[in-house]
Amino acid sequence: MNGKSLKLRIFISFMAVVLTLSSLIALLGFSVIKRDIIDRTQREVTRNIASARSFYASEIENIGWLLRLVEYNGDIETLKKKLRLDYAVKVDVPAEVEIKSNIARMAVEKKAGIGGTRIIAADELQEIDTNLYRERAIAIKPTPKARPTERQTLDMVMAKEYAIPSIDAKGNVTSVIYGGRIVNLDYKLVDRIRTLVFGNELYNSKPVGTVTIFQDDIRIATNVLDEQGNRAVGTRVSDEVYHAVIEQGKLWHDRAFVVTDWYMTAYEPIHDIEGNTIGMLYVGVLEQPFSDMAKRVILVFLIIVAGATLLALALSLIVTFRITRPLIDVAEAAQKLAQGQLGYEVNNHTKITELDTLAVAFNDMSGRLKERDESLRVTNEKLIVLNKSYIDLIGFVAHELKGILASAVMNAYAVRDGYLGLVNFKQRKALDSITRNLDYLTVTVRKFLNLGRIEKSELVVNKTMLNIKRDIFDISIDALRPLAVGRKIRIKEDIDPQLEINADSDLMLIVANNLISNAIKYGIDGGRLEIKVTPDNGKLLVEVYNDSEPITEEQKDKLFKKFSRLDVPAASKVKGTGLGLYITKQVIEKHGGRIWIEPREAGNSFIFEIERN
Repeated sequence: MNGKSLKLRIFISFMAVVLTLSSLIALLGFSVIKRDIIDRTQREVTRNIASARSFYASEIENIGWLLRLVEYNGDIETLKKKLRLDYAVKVDVPAEVEIKSNIARMAVEKKAGIGGTRIIAADELQEIDTNLYRERAIAIKPTPKARPTERQTLDMVMAKEYAIPSIDAKGNVTSVIYGGRIVNLDYKLVDRIRTLVFGNELYNSKPVGTVTIFQDDIRIATNVLDEQGNRAVGTRVSDEVYHAVIEQGKLWHDRAFVVTDWYMTAYEPIHDIEGNTIGMLYVGVLEQPFSDMAKRVILVFLIIVAGATLLALALSLIVTFRITRPLIDVAEAAQKLAQGQLGYEVNNHTKITELDTLAVAFNDMSGRLKERDESLRVTNEKLIVLNKSYIDLIGFVAHELKGILASAVMNAYAVRDGYLGLVNFKQRKALDSITRNLDYLTVTVRKFLNLGRIEKSELVVNKTMLNIKRDIFDISIDALRPLAVGRKIRIKEDIDPQLEINADSDLMLIVANNLISNAIKYGIDGGRLEIKVTPDNGKLLVEVYNDSEPITEEQKDKLFKKFSRLDVPAASKVKGTGLGLYITKQVIEKHGGRIWIEPREAGNSFIFEIERN
């Protein structure tokens, strides 16, 4: 018998519930812990970029304060060195030459000191200081996920600049001094910002916090390290970030892969004095320490969940055993009952009310079954005696009637046919009725004799080779033709004269007589009776059809039962014992075949299938 035991099923159910809840709790805990740590870190990074932006802006303001505090004595180089600027320029107004700095031009226009960030083109930078041009040039490095580019060198620079105009007593600008520090390769700047914002904490020899300044999409000053441990200057930002920050001017903050590691990052645009986006300010926090911390917290959480799960599974195992042990006892007791050990009882003190009730009910059932079995045994012995008497009675009565009927039939036919003297019309009519009844009684006695043989299992099949047409159906049709003529029923047979079958001739004649006589008796006056025999893969398929009322599905089940007759108008007009089809079925099955009925549009077909050999 396939299937799982009840104990296993209950334990699996408990385990499924426990594991499902544990898994959901673990997933929820993992999600909450991970999200809480990572989200808090990302929010912190967003605040950090504001701090970095303030520091960057203060650097520009510091240049302005220095320019205001230091007195200009006419020597621009001395001023540059005193203020530790990368460049300083004085232009008289009206200018003899074009003021190339848009910050200086705006300071002249507004007659006020103005600071900001701007891009210094290569030709202007060469004019300012050729050494600066050579020292601050950056080689552009190929970077995954960056925008396609054909540039190989960045020769323009980004500068933090401040311009202060000189105004005479009449309020006119006479000159403008502007100076600044170049951001490209200014590692001190990004390191100061990192120290101010993040401190100098390292994790696995890598700085936890990083700061980068981009010119367009190129890193020009950074403390992000590449795979060789060098500052990743010249690498580029991803196309996704470029599109959001440079092209759309938005703040971008998310988890990102920066050169060699994953960081929680924030990027914001750097604008020039005219509002154009010329670069980006980036801050990022190394994700690894926070991921490791989350893993440690999650590991502790999972250990707690696993411990609780194991405890729950152990408890479920105990509960399962407590529940299933009594049920297993009942199942084993049921098997003993099935094996005949009636009266077997189980323990009804399990301390579980429902199981005790089940045990009491089982014990009561077991006792009642034992009592009923004893009663049935006594009744069965009586039935065996009665059945034997019934079978003996059928055989005795049928055998005695057979001899008496043979004599009565012979004498009745002799009187009716005038062998013992002439009879008048009324006497002949009465004798016809007597002979018909005697014929019916003879058939009935023959059926009871056959029934007795069947009930005693004495229906022995003596097979011989027979011609199915000549030895069986021709004999039956000839014997029953007068009955068909009386009802004007046309008999048509379609049987190959060469077909042979290995069967018991007497028994097969009983089959043919029963099927053909039934077809005549229950057929329609003036209807058809057709007999067809067809070879079919070593078998014979025999069909006996008559025009009649098609039988229903409900009536089919009654047809081949002993002493069973259909409750139809045609049956009420015909005498019968309800044994003909029962005997026919037994004979066919003794030959290894089967018989059934198939309703047709205007009648019914009795069909049987039988082996030819």
